[in-house]
Amino acid sequence: LTRLEQGRATAPSAQVVESLARALRVSDVERDLLYRLAGHAAPGPDVVPSRVAPSVQRLLDRLAHTPVVVYDASWTLVLANAPYNALMGDTTPWRGLERNAVWRNVTRLPSRVVHSAKEQAEHEARLVADLRLTASRYPADHALRRLIADLTAGSPRFAELWDAEAPPPLPDPSRRKTIDHPAVGPLTLDCDTLLVAQDDLRISVYTAEPGTEDADRLELATVLGTQSLELA
Repeated sequence: LTRLEQGRATAPSAQVVESLARALRVSDVERDLLYRLAGHAAPGPDVVPSRVAPSVQRLLDRLAHTPVVVYDASWTLVLANAPYNALMGDTTPWRGLERNAVWRNVTRLPSRVVHSAKEQAEHEARLVADLRLTASRYPADHALRRLIADLTAGSPRFAELWDAEAPPPLPDPSRRKTIDHPAVGPLTLDCDTLLVAQDDLRISVYTAEPGTEDADRLELATVLGTQSLELA
C-alpha cells in the first residue's frame, strides 16, 4: 500500500488488489472497481474465488485469539491470523507456489505438523484429489491451469497422484493434529475445517480442550509467537 501511495508500484497484481479489498472491507461493487482501476478483470464465476466476505471476516474477527487459516479451493493461502503464524510458523514471507498447500505437502517443505509416512501420503492424496474436483468446477480458470502445470512440472509426486485418477477424496479420518512447536514442545489440537460454500473457502480452526496441558501450551505458543511477530 505504501508503494502504491508513493507511485512506486504502478501495476499491482490481482493478489495485491484482493488483499487490499479484503483489508479495506469494501463492497462487491467497490472491489470490482478496484480490479478495473488496477487493470485487471474482476473475478467471475469461472475463477476460483479468494474473496473473504464481510460476514466471514466478522466471524474471523471473533476468532482473533484462536489459530485460524483460510485457503481457497485450489488450496492457496488466503490469510492466516497471528495465532496461526505463532503456532505453525510465520506465513508472511511465502510467495508464489510456497502459498499453496498442495505444493508444500507434495514437495515435503518443512512443517510443524507431525505425520507418519502413511499419514503424509494419504494427506497428499486427499489434497490432490480435492484439487482435481476444483479443476472440474473451474475449467476456465487460467491461473488454476497454470498452478496444475507448475505442480506437474515441479513435483514427480504430484504428477503421479494427478495421473492416478483416484476416486473423490474421503474426509480426513482424524480431526486431531499434533504440532511440534520449537518453543513449547509437542501439542495435540482439534482441527476443524469449515467450508464456506458460496465462496468456496476452507477455514481451519485449531483449538484445545480447556484445562488441558495442550491448552496451556497453545496459549504459551500464541503469546510467544505474537510477541515475536510484533517485535519483528
